[in-house]
Amino acid sequence: MSEWWTYRPSDFLLFAPRTYYRLLELYNTEIWPLQVVALLAGAAILLMIRHRAVSSGRIIAFLLAAWWLWVAYAFQWQRYATINWAAEYFAVGFALEALLLIWIGVARDPLRFDSAPRVRTKAGLAIFVVALTLHPLLQLLFGRDWRQLEVFGVAPDPMAVATIGVLLAANRIHWIALPLPLIWCVIGGGTLWLINSA
Repeated sequence: MSEWWTYRPSDFLLFAPRTYYRLLELYNTEIWPLQVVALLAGAAILLMIRHRAVSSGRIIAFLLAAWWLWVAYAFQWQRYATINWAAEYFAVGFALEALLLIWIGVARDPLRFDSAPRVRTKAGLAIFVVALTLHPLLQLLFGRDWRQLEVFGVAPDPMAVATIGVLLAANRIHWIALPLPLIWCVIGGGTLWLINSA
């Protein structure tokens, strides 16, 4: 135990970086062209928020919930769990977030975007745009193969960031739905940091 200082952060990673990127590549190949559908749904969400239509809140919440459920099952449960034992718990968290979005945005009180403070709306929209467009573009710029890109709607990191953006852009922040995306940002960011330090 006297050699504890010789450990590097990457020694705590449960899988090789190459394994993770290959998992993403296989996943993206198997679900193609669902990424295009997800990006179109993201663009529709962006337009609905910008137009501030009163009726669009339920549609946005439903779309987000559907994509959270997809990521919970198709990515976390079916694929990520093959290389990370904690992914089954992540899947439960993602499914819980989907239920929260249905509860706050569809069943209980629809999300509204018609009278949110301008600054908060702009910040939320900026965060959403980062998740929708800049996230995959930055991955390309940093050398990731296009088949390994994480895209809104089908991958956990951009899904969490986009949801934070939507919740910030709403008239009132639904605090109950924010912790799980924020927690995932820490988990996903930590994982990427460990992968890049390997």
